[in-house]
Amino acid sequence: MRAHRNAAAGCALLFALTTAGCTGQDGPTDTTDAAPTAPSTPSAPSAPTTATTAYAPYVSATTASDTDTAGSPTAYNLAFVISSGDDCVPRWNGVQDIDDASVASRVEKLSGSGATVRVSFGGASGTELAAACDSASALAAAYGAALDAAGSTRADFDIEGDALTDAGSVALRSEAIALLQKERSGLEVSFTLPVMPSGLDTDGLALLASANDHGVRVSTVNLMTMNYGESYTDDMGDYALASAQAAHTQLRKVFGTSDADAWRGMALTSMLGVNDVAGETFTLADAAEVRAFAEEKGIAWVSMWAAFRDEPCADDASAAEALTDCSGVEQESGAFAEAFAG
Repeated sequence: MRAHRNAAAGCALLFALTTAGCTGQDGPTDTTDAAPTAPSTPSAPSAPTTATTAYAPYVSATTASDTDTAGSPTAYNLAFVISSGDDCVPRWNGVQDIDDASVASRVEKLSGSGATVRVSFGGASGTELAAACDSASALAAAYGAALDAAGSTRADFDIEGDALTDAGSVALRSEAIALLQKERSGLEVSFTLPVMPSGLDTDGLALLASANDHGVRVSTVNLMTMNYGESYTDDMGDYALASAQAAHTQLRKVFGTSDADAWRGMALTSMLGVNDVAGETFTLADAAEVRAFAEEKGIAWVSMWAAFRDEPCADDASAAEALTDCSGVEQESGAFAEAFAG
């Protein structure tokens, strides 16, 4: 995991959680990363919100972890569905058949408590299906097959790295998702995108504009509050809040919504503990800070990468193991989940 549009076009992309009408807005402005400055503490909302912020961690779709259910998640993000390489066939992590019985059994157990599952497509590694499929109809069918295998009506598209800068696959994905939503009127779509303390970059904004142009209904924009770069060495909790504040301003323009509705159309995902950028460590205190902020603003859900890392490392663990199997910080098993769940 790791353009100007008129008012009519702006109304084509609607948050499922919003109720405000559409108004004309200028297009999103470019954001570039200047030298970092210490983020200021975001102001409290003008009025308290009654919205409940859900906790929805990323989990392995294929391998169970003792910490999956910590914090009693209301939803799980199943990571990840990608292509095995050059074909338009969806597979879990690019290797396991989408209809594998063991995955179906795992999904049944995860949802046994009443939690829902969201299928996450893409991620930081492998080939996202939009880069492997030749047509929007074939891509929509591939996405649909994965959703059916998990029995899910929620699709998350984690688009980062080369996939985010590939204009061709961005457009094809938008067309395919629009087709899929015509076939499945209740399909809830979220985009998971990288963010900086200055907000979404031009590629992230272009992806949202493409979705808008194709009439995709987006429920949530999930911000990856992590991996800012080696020049960002201050508090990770403060950076997460600053990123959310900056992106909130952008999303109000993109979607033409009210202040409150833009918050309700946002999610925040942090990489717990040691991050894969030198000097970045997201602590339990940071998690509590993000949770409190999300509740104040009425943010839709908070998440983390990943449930299977929510435990202390063995004394002889390597840095690589901290990034894949444990947090790399002192903690009790499941402590980050409890902090994010509030």
